[in-house]
Amino acid sequence: MPDLKAMYSTIRKDAFPDTMTILLGDERLVYEKRTWTLDNEEKGLRYGENPDQPAALYALKEGCPTLGGLAWRGPKHGIVSRMDEAQMIQAGKHPGKTNLTDVDNGANILQYLTERPAAVILKHNNPCGAAWVAEAEGGVAEAVTRAYWSDRIAAFGGAVVVNRALTRAAAETIAASYFEVVAAPAFEEGTVDILKGRKNLRIMELPGLGRLEELTGSAWLDIKSLADGGIIVQKSFQNRILTDADFLPATARTKDGVEVVARAPDRKELSDLRFAWAVEAGVTSNSVIFARDGATVAIGTGEQDRVGCVELTIHKAMTKYADSLAFRECGLSLYELEQKAAADPALEEKLTDIRTRTRESRGGLPGSRLVSDGFFPFRDGVDVAIAQGVTAIAQPGGSLRDAEVIMACNEAVPQVAMVFTGQRSFKH
Repeated sequence: MPDLKAMYSTIRKDAFPDTMTILLGDERLVYEKRTWTLDNEEKGLRYGENPDQPAALYALKEGCPTLGGLAWRGPKHGIVSRMDEAQMIQAGKHPGKTNLTDVDNGANILQYLTERPAAVILKHNNPCGAAWVAEAEGGVAEAVTRAYWSDRIAAFGGAVVVNRALTRAAAETIAASYFEVVAAPAFEEGTVDILKGRKNLRIMELPGLGRLEELTGSAWLDIKSLADGGIIVQKSFQNRILTDADFLPATARTKDGVEVVARAPDRKELSDLRFAWAVEAGVTSNSVIFARDGATVAIGTGEQDRVGCVELTIHKAMTKYADSLAFRECGLSLYELEQKAAADPALEEKLTDIRTRTRESRGGLPGSRLVSDGFFPFRDGVDVAIAQGVTAIAQPGGSLRDAEVIMACNEAVPQVAMVFTGQRSFKH
Protein backbone atom coordinates (compact mmCIF):
# COMPACT_ATOMS: atom_id res chain seq x y z
CA MET A 1 0.00 0.00 0.00
CA PRO A 2 1.60 3.33 -1.02
CA ASP A 3 2.03 6.11 1.51
CA LEU A 4 -0.80 8.38 0.42
CA LYS A 5 0.33 11.20 2.73
CA ALA A 6 3.60 11.39 0.84
CA MET A 7 1.88 12.87 -2.22
CA TYR A 8 1.25 16.04 -0.20
CA SER A 9 4.84 16.46 0.97
CA THR A 10 7.02 15.05 -1.84
CA ILE A 11 7.97 18.07 -3.93
CA ARG A 12 9.59 17.85 -7.34
CA LYS A 13 12.17 20.57 -7.99
CA ASP A 14 11.50 22.72 -11.01
CA ALA A 15 13.87 22.84 -13.97
CA PHE A 16 12.40 25.91 -15.63
CA PRO A 17 14.89 28.43 -17.09
CA ASP A 18 15.76 31.79 -15.55
CA THR A 19 14.13 33.75 -18.36
CA MET A 20 11.21 33.33 -20.72
CA THR A 21 10.79 35.38 -23.90
CA ILE A 22 7.58 35.75 -25.87
CA LEU A 23 7.63 37.24 -29.36
CA LEU A 24 4.20 38.62 -30.07
CA GLY A 25 4.54 39.84 -33.64
CA ASP A 26 7.14 42.59 -33.34
CA GLU A 27 6.69 42.82 -29.58
CA ARG A 28 9.38 41.20 -27.43
CA LEU A 29 8.25 40.43 -23.88
CA VAL A 30 10.98 39.25 -21.52
CA TYR A 31 10.05 37.56 -18.25
CA GLU A 32 12.40 36.72 -15.40
CA LYS A 33 12.01 33.76 -13.07
CA ARG A 34 11.31 34.85 -9.51
CA THR A 35 13.21 33.30 -6.61
CA TRP A 36 13.71 34.35 -3.00
CA THR A 37 16.47 33.79 -0.46
CA LEU A 38 14.69 32.20 2.48
CA ASP A 39 16.45 30.47 5.38
CA ASN A 40 19.74 31.09 3.57
CA GLU A 41 18.52 29.10 0.58
CA GLU A 42 17.36 30.22 -2.85
CA LYS A 43 13.81 29.06 -3.40
CA GLY A 44 11.41 29.48 -6.27
CA LEU A 45 7.71 28.73 -6.34
CA ARG A 46 7.09 25.87 -3.92
CA TYR A 47 5.07 23.86 -6.43
CA GLY A 48 2.17 24.17 -8.85
CA GLU A 49 -1.38 23.06 -8.10
CA ASN A 50 0.02 19.89 -6.48
CA PRO A 51 3.44 18.95 -5.07
CA ASP A 52 4.16 16.63 -8.02
CA GLN A 53 3.76 19.54 -10.45
CA PRO A 54 6.97 21.61 -10.68
CA ALA A 55 6.22 25.28 -11.27
CA ALA A 56 7.91 28.65 -11.67
CA LEU A 57 6.77 32.23 -11.28
CA TYR A 58 7.83 34.72 -13.96
CA ALA A 59 7.51 38.49 -13.78
CA LEU A 60 7.46 40.74 -16.83
CA LYS A 61 10.85 42.48 -16.93
CA GLU A 62 11.04 44.11 -20.36
CA GLY A 63 8.48 45.10 -22.95
CA CYS A 64 4.82 45.94 -22.87
CA PRO A 65 2.13 44.95 -25.39
CA THR A 66 0.97 47.81 -27.60
CA LEU A 67 -1.71 45.89 -29.45
CA GLY A 68 -4.84 47.51 -30.82
CA GLY A 69 -4.12 50.92 -29.33
CA LEU A 70 -5.15 49.69 -25.87
CA ALA A 71 -3.49 50.44 -22.54
CA TRP A 72 -1.70 47.29 -21.38
CA ARG A 73 -0.03 46.49 -18.08
CA GLY A 74 3.76 46.42 -18.04
CA PRO A 75 6.61 45.75 -15.60
CA LYS A 76 5.77 48.72 -13.36
CA HIS A 77 2.37 47.21 -12.54
CA GLY A 78 3.77 44.07 -10.88
CA ILE A 79 2.29 43.31 -7.46
CA VAL A 80 2.35 39.58 -6.67
CA SER A 81 4.90 38.66 -9.32
CA ARG A 82 7.28 41.37 -8.07
CA MET A 83 7.19 40.34 -4.41
CA ASP A 84 10.65 40.12 -2.81
CA GLU A 85 12.04 38.50 0.34
CA ALA A 86 11.36 41.56 2.49
CA GLN A 87 7.68 41.39 1.58
CA MET A 88 7.40 37.81 2.86
CA ILE A 89 7.38 38.85 6.50
CA GLN A 90 7.11 35.28 7.73
CA ALA A 91 7.87 32.76 5.04
CA GLY A 92 7.00 29.53 6.84
CA LYS A 93 6.42 27.32 3.86
CA HIS A 94 7.21 29.57 0.93
CA PRO A 95 4.23 30.04 -1.39
CA GLY A 96 2.94 27.66 -4.01
CA LYS A 97 0.97 28.48 -7.15
CA THR A 98 -2.47 28.59 -5.54
CA ASN A 99 -1.29 30.86 -2.71
CA LEU A 100 -0.12 33.43 -5.24
CA THR A 101 -3.05 33.10 -7.63
CA ASP A 102 -5.44 33.57 -4.70
CA VAL A 103 -3.71 36.82 -3.75
CA ASP A 104 -3.59 37.87 -7.39
CA ASN A 105 -7.33 37.32 -7.82
CA GLY A 106 -7.89 39.24 -4.60
CA ALA A 107 -6.06 42.18 -6.17
CA ASN A 108 -8.08 41.67 -9.35
CA ILE A 109 -11.31 42.11 -7.36
CA LEU A 110 -10.09 44.87 -5.05
CA GLN A 111 -8.95 47.06 -7.95
CA TYR A 112 -12.65 47.92 -8.39
CA LEU A 113 -13.25 48.57 -4.67
CA THR A 114 -10.63 51.19 -3.87
CA GLU A 115 -13.03 53.82 -2.49
CA ARG A 116 -13.45 52.09 0.87
CA PRO A 117 -11.58 49.62 3.08
CA ALA A 118 -12.31 46.21 1.60
CA ALA A 119 -11.42 42.59 2.24
CA VAL A 120 -11.81 39.44 0.21
CA ILE A 121 -11.20 35.87 1.34
CA LEU A 122 -10.36 33.42 -1.43
CA LYS A 123 -10.08 29.66 -1.72
CA HIS A 124 -8.80 27.91 -4.84
CA ASN A 125 -8.94 31.18 -6.79
CA ASN A 126 -12.60 31.92 -6.07
CA PRO A 127 -13.82 34.41 -3.47
CA CYS A 128 -15.80 32.83 -0.66
CA GLY A 129 -16.52 36.08 1.16
CA ALA A 130 -16.00 39.79 0.53
CA ALA A 131 -17.00 43.08 2.13
CA TRP A 132 -16.33 46.80 1.94
CA VAL A 133 -17.18 49.33 4.65
CA ALA A 134 -16.62 52.98 5.50
CA GLU A 135 -13.76 53.90 7.83
CA ALA A 136 -16.31 55.22 10.30
CA GLU A 137 -18.02 51.82 10.36
CA GLY A 138 -14.95 49.90 11.47
CA GLY A 139 -12.66 50.07 8.46
CA VAL A 140 -10.60 47.10 7.39
CA ALA A 141 -11.22 45.17 10.62
CA GLU A 142 -14.98 45.22 10.04
CA ALA A 143 -14.45 44.32 6.37
CA VAL A 144 -12.40 41.25 7.35
CA THR A 145 -14.98 40.21 9.94
CA ARG A 146 -17.90 40.52 7.54
CA ALA A 147 -16.05 38.73 4.76
CA TYR A 148 -15.27 35.89 7.16
CA TRP A 149 -18.85 35.48 8.37
CA SER A 150 -20.10 35.55 4.77
CA ASP A 151 -18.82 31.97 4.54
CA ARG A 152 -16.99 30.77 7.63
CA ILE A 153 -16.81 27.20 6.30
CA ALA A 154 -15.13 27.98 2.98
CA ALA A 155 -12.80 30.54 4.57
CA PHE A 156 -10.92 27.75 6.38
CA GLY A 157 -7.41 27.57 4.93
CA GLY A 158 -8.02 30.48 2.56
CA ALA A 159 -6.20 33.69 1.69
CA VAL A 160 -7.20 37.07 3.15
CA VAL A 161 -6.44 40.08 0.94
CA VAL A 162 -7.14 43.69 1.99
CA ASN A 163 -6.63 47.09 0.38
CA ARG A 164 -5.71 49.07 3.51
CA ALA A 165 -3.03 48.72 6.17
CA LEU A 166 -3.93 45.76 8.39
CA THR A 167 -4.93 46.86 11.90
CA ARG A 168 -4.52 45.03 15.20
CA ALA A 169 -8.25 44.33 15.31
CA ALA A 170 -8.17 42.82 11.83
CA ALA A 171 -5.09 40.76 12.73
CA GLU A 172 -6.83 39.36 15.82
CA THR A 173 -9.79 38.26 13.70
CA ILE A 174 -7.48 36.55 11.21
CA ALA A 175 -5.34 34.90 13.91
CA ALA A 176 -8.45 33.45 15.57
CA SER A 177 -9.01 31.17 12.56
CA TYR A 178 -6.92 29.07 10.22
CA PHE A 179 -5.74 30.85 7.08
CA GLU A 180 -2.81 30.10 4.79
CA VAL A 181 -2.12 33.62 3.51
CA VAL A 182 -2.73 37.21 4.53
CA ALA A 183 -1.76 40.01 2.14
CA ALA A 184 -1.98 43.74 2.80
CA PRO A 185 -0.34 46.93 1.52
CA ALA A 186 1.10 47.54 5.02
CA PHE A 187 0.86 46.29 8.59
CA GLU A 188 0.27 48.52 11.59
CA GLU A 189 2.62 48.19 14.55
CA GLY A 190 2.02 44.99 16.50
CA THR A 191 -0.05 43.23 13.86
CA VAL A 192 2.73 41.00 12.58
CA ASP A 193 3.44 39.69 16.09
CA ILE A 194 -0.22 38.74 16.40
CA LEU A 195 -0.21 36.97 13.03
CA LYS A 196 3.04 35.13 13.77
CA GLY A 197 1.15 33.22 16.43
CA ARG A 198 -0.18 31.17 13.54
CA LYS A 199 2.46 28.68 12.41
CA ASN A 200 3.25 28.74 8.69
CA LEU A 201 0.90 31.62 7.93
CA ARG A 202 2.31 33.32 4.87
CA ILE A 203 2.32 37.07 5.55
CA MET A 204 2.81 39.26 2.48
CA GLU A 205 3.32 43.01 2.51
CA LEU A 206 2.42 44.18 -0.99
CA PRO A 207 2.35 48.01 -1.25
CA GLY A 208 0.66 47.76 -4.65
CA LEU A 209 -2.54 46.61 -2.90
CA GLY A 210 -2.86 50.19 -1.68
CA ARG A 211 -2.55 51.64 -5.20
CA LEU A 212 -4.90 49.39 -7.14
CA GLU A 213 -6.66 52.34 -8.79
CA GLU A 214 -3.57 52.56 -11.03
CA LEU A 215 -4.63 49.29 -12.68
CA THR A 216 -8.26 49.83 -13.62
CA GLY A 217 -7.56 51.77 -16.81
CA SER A 218 -5.41 49.06 -18.36
CA ALA A 219 -5.70 45.43 -19.41
CA TRP A 220 -3.26 42.56 -19.18
CA LEU A 221 -2.36 39.92 -21.71
CA ASP A 222 -4.43 36.91 -20.67
CA ILE A 223 -2.79 33.65 -21.78
CA LYS A 224 -4.57 30.29 -21.60
CA SER A 225 -2.75 27.04 -22.34
CA LEU A 226 -4.71 24.23 -23.97
CA ALA A 227 -4.37 20.57 -23.08
CA ASP A 228 -3.00 19.88 -26.57
CA GLY A 229 -0.14 22.33 -26.07
CA GLY A 230 -1.81 25.21 -27.89
CA ILE A 231 -2.30 28.70 -26.52
CA ILE A 232 -5.15 31.20 -26.59
CA VAL A 233 -4.39 34.87 -25.89
CA GLN A 234 -6.95 37.52 -25.16
CA LYS A 235 -7.37 40.95 -23.67
CA SER A 236 -8.33 40.60 -20.03
CA PHE A 237 -11.76 41.52 -18.68
CA GLN A 238 -12.09 45.20 -17.75
CA ASN A 239 -14.95 46.28 -15.57
CA ARG A 240 -16.94 49.13 -17.11
CA ILE A 241 -19.03 49.58 -13.95
CA LEU A 242 -16.81 51.92 -11.93
CA THR A 243 -19.55 54.24 -10.64
CA ASP A 244 -23.25 53.82 -9.92
CA ALA A 245 -24.02 55.87 -13.03
CA ASP A 246 -22.32 53.28 -15.27
CA PHE A 247 -25.21 50.83 -14.98
CA LEU A 248 -27.68 50.89 -17.88
CA PRO A 249 -31.47 51.07 -17.54
CA ALA A 250 -33.08 47.66 -18.03
CA THR A 251 -35.39 48.10 -21.00
CA ALA A 252 -36.53 45.75 -23.75
CA ARG A 253 -39.36 45.15 -26.19
CA THR A 254 -41.73 42.23 -26.24
CA LYS A 255 -42.39 40.24 -29.41
CA ASP A 256 -45.39 42.52 -29.92
CA GLY A 257 -43.17 45.60 -29.82
CA VAL A 258 -44.28 46.78 -26.39
CA GLU A 259 -41.49 48.43 -24.40
CA VAL A 260 -41.01 47.22 -20.83
CA VAL A 261 -38.88 49.11 -18.31
CA ALA A 262 -37.63 47.86 -14.95
CA ARG A 263 -37.70 49.87 -11.74
CA ALA A 264 -34.42 51.74 -11.21
CA PRO A 265 -32.51 50.72 -8.05
CA ASP A 266 -32.30 53.12 -5.16
CA ARG A 267 -28.97 54.40 -3.82
CA LYS A 268 -28.34 51.51 -1.40
CA GLU A 269 -29.30 48.93 -4.00
CA LEU A 270 -26.94 50.48 -6.54
CA SER A 271 -24.10 50.43 -4.03
CA ASP A 272 -24.61 46.72 -3.33
CA LEU A 273 -24.94 45.91 -7.02
CA ARG A 274 -21.72 47.73 -7.85
CA PHE A 275 -19.91 46.00 -4.99
CA ALA A 276 -21.18 42.58 -6.04
CA TRP A 277 -20.32 43.19 -9.71
CA ALA A 278 -16.75 44.01 -8.67
CA VAL A 279 -16.52 40.72 -6.77
CA GLU A 280 -18.05 38.95 -9.77
CA ALA A 281 -14.94 39.85 -11.80
CA GLY A 282 -13.07 37.20 -9.81
CA VAL A 283 -15.65 34.40 -9.83
CA THR A 284 -15.57 31.43 -12.17
CA SER A 285 -18.52 31.38 -14.62
CA ASN A 286 -21.46 30.43 -14.63
CA SER A 287 -21.95 32.39 -11.42
CA VAL A 288 -24.23 34.59 -9.35
CA ILE A 289 -23.70 36.56 -6.15
CA PHE A 290 -26.18 37.56 -3.46
CA ALA A 291 -25.01 40.62 -1.49
CA ARG A 292 -26.46 42.92 1.13
CA ASP A 293 -25.14 46.01 2.95
CA GLY A 294 -21.70 45.83 1.38
CA ALA A 295 -21.00 42.13 2.00
CA THR A 296 -21.57 38.92 0.12
CA VAL A 297 -24.32 36.65 1.42
CA ALA A 298 -23.63 33.72 -0.91
CA ILE A 299 -21.47 33.16 -3.98
CA GLY A 300 -22.33 30.54 -6.60
CA THR A 301 -19.49 29.51 -8.90
CA GLY A 302 -18.84 27.48 -11.99
CA GLU A 303 -22.24 25.97 -12.67
CA GLN A 304 -23.51 24.76 -16.03
CA ASP A 305 -26.93 26.43 -16.07
CA ARG A 306 -28.03 29.74 -14.67
CA VAL A 307 -31.21 28.75 -12.81
CA GLY A 308 -29.32 25.82 -11.32
CA CYS A 309 -26.61 28.20 -10.17
CA VAL A 310 -29.19 30.42 -8.46
CA GLU A 311 -30.78 27.40 -6.77
CA LEU A 312 -27.45 26.03 -5.55
CA THR A 313 -26.39 29.45 -4.27
CA ILE A 314 -29.62 29.70 -2.29
CA HIS A 315 -28.84 26.28 -0.80
CA LYS A 316 -25.36 27.52 0.13
CA ALA A 317 -26.84 30.60 1.79
CA MET A 318 -29.16 28.43 3.89
CA THR A 319 -26.34 26.11 4.94
CA LYS A 320 -23.93 28.93 5.79
CA TYR A 321 -26.61 30.77 7.75
CA ALA A 322 -27.43 27.70 9.84
CA ASP A 323 -23.73 27.02 10.40
CA SER A 324 -23.21 30.61 11.54
CA LEU A 325 -25.98 30.25 14.13
CA ALA A 326 -24.59 26.92 15.32
CA PHE A 327 -21.06 28.26 15.67
CA ARG A 328 -22.00 31.53 17.35
CA GLU A 329 -24.50 29.99 19.77
CA CYS A 330 -23.04 26.53 20.43
CA GLY A 331 -19.39 26.78 19.45
CA LEU A 332 -19.99 23.93 17.01
CA SER A 333 -20.11 23.72 13.25
CA LEU A 334 -23.48 22.74 11.79
CA TYR A 335 -22.05 19.31 10.98
CA GLU A 336 -20.78 18.83 14.54
CA LEU A 337 -24.10 19.95 15.97
CA GLU A 338 -25.94 17.45 13.77
CA GLN A 339 -23.64 14.65 14.93
CA LYS A 340 -23.91 15.46 18.64
CA ALA A 341 -27.66 16.13 18.53
CA ALA A 342 -28.33 12.46 17.83
CA ALA A 343 -27.26 11.61 21.40
CA ASP A 344 -28.21 14.81 23.25
CA PRO A 345 -31.88 15.88 23.51
CA ALA A 346 -30.93 19.45 24.42
CA LEU A 347 -28.74 19.79 21.33
CA GLU A 348 -31.42 18.14 19.21
CA GLU A 349 -33.87 20.81 20.36
CA LYS A 350 -31.28 23.49 19.56
CA LEU A 351 -30.69 22.03 16.10
CA THR A 352 -34.44 22.04 15.41
CA ASP A 353 -34.58 25.68 16.51
CA ILE A 354 -31.70 26.65 14.22
CA ARG A 355 -33.25 24.84 11.26
CA THR A 356 -36.57 26.58 11.89
CA ARG A 357 -34.97 30.03 12.16
CA THR A 358 -32.91 29.41 9.04
CA ARG A 359 -35.99 28.39 7.07
CA GLU A 360 -38.02 31.33 8.34
CA SER A 361 -35.24 33.82 7.53
CA ARG A 362 -34.56 32.13 4.17
CA GLY A 363 -30.86 32.02 4.93
CA GLY A 364 -30.59 35.80 5.29
CA LEU A 365 -31.46 36.38 1.64
CA PRO A 366 -34.47 38.74 2.03
CA GLY A 367 -33.37 42.27 1.21
CA SER A 368 -30.31 41.11 -0.72
CA ARG A 369 -29.29 42.07 -4.26
CA LEU A 370 -28.27 39.67 -7.00
CA VAL A 371 -25.71 39.95 -9.78
CA SER A 372 -25.23 37.46 -12.58
CA ASP A 373 -22.12 37.26 -14.76
CA GLY A 374 -24.18 36.33 -17.82
CA PHE A 375 -27.67 37.25 -18.99
CA PHE A 376 -30.71 35.25 -17.95
CA PRO A 377 -31.78 33.17 -20.97
CA PHE A 378 -35.13 32.50 -19.27
CA ARG A 379 -37.00 34.17 -16.43
CA ASP A 380 -36.77 31.08 -14.19
CA GLY A 381 -33.53 32.13 -12.50
CA VAL A 382 -34.97 35.56 -11.72
CA ASP A 383 -38.22 34.09 -10.40
CA VAL A 384 -36.27 31.77 -8.07
CA ALA A 385 -34.22 34.70 -6.73
CA ILE A 386 -37.26 36.94 -6.28
CA ALA A 387 -38.95 34.20 -4.23
CA GLN A 388 -36.12 34.54 -1.70
CA GLY A 389 -36.69 38.27 -1.21
CA VAL A 390 -34.14 39.82 -3.59
CA THR A 391 -34.88 43.52 -4.14
CA ALA A 392 -32.57 44.38 -7.06
CA ILE A 393 -30.73 42.55 -9.84
CA ALA A 394 -27.86 43.45 -12.17
CA GLN A 395 -27.09 41.37 -15.24
CA PRO A 396 -25.50 41.96 -18.66
CA GLY A 397 -28.74 42.07 -20.68
CA GLY A 398 -28.86 41.15 -24.33
CA SER A 399 -30.98 38.01 -24.07
CA LEU A 400 -33.78 37.34 -26.55
CA ARG A 401 -36.02 37.10 -23.49
CA ASP A 402 -34.93 40.29 -21.73
CA ALA A 403 -38.52 41.52 -21.82
CA GLU A 404 -39.76 38.40 -20.00
CA VAL A 405 -37.02 38.76 -17.39
CA ILE A 406 -37.91 42.42 -16.80
CA MET A 407 -41.58 41.50 -16.55
CA ALA A 408 -40.73 38.99 -13.83
CA CYS A 409 -39.26 41.88 -11.83
CA ASN A 410 -42.19 44.18 -12.57
CA GLU A 411 -44.74 41.54 -11.55
CA ALA A 412 -43.09 40.99 -8.17
CA VAL A 413 -44.65 42.53 -5.08
CA PRO A 414 -42.92 44.73 -4.14
CA GLN A 415 -41.47 45.47 -7.54
CA VAL A 416 -37.86 44.35 -7.98
CA ALA A 417 -35.32 46.70 -9.55
CA MET A 418 -33.08 45.69 -12.43
CA VAL A 419 -30.20 47.25 -14.34
CA PHE A 420 -27.96 46.03 -17.16
CA THR A 421 -24.18 46.03 -17.02
CA GLY A 422 -23.73 46.04 -20.78
CA GLN A 423 -20.91 43.49 -20.49
CA ARG A 424 -20.42 39.91 -19.40
CA SER A 425 -17.95 38.94 -16.72
CA PHE A 426 -16.93 35.42 -17.70
CA LYS A 427 -13.90 34.06 -15.85
CA HIS A 428 -12.51 30.60 -16.56
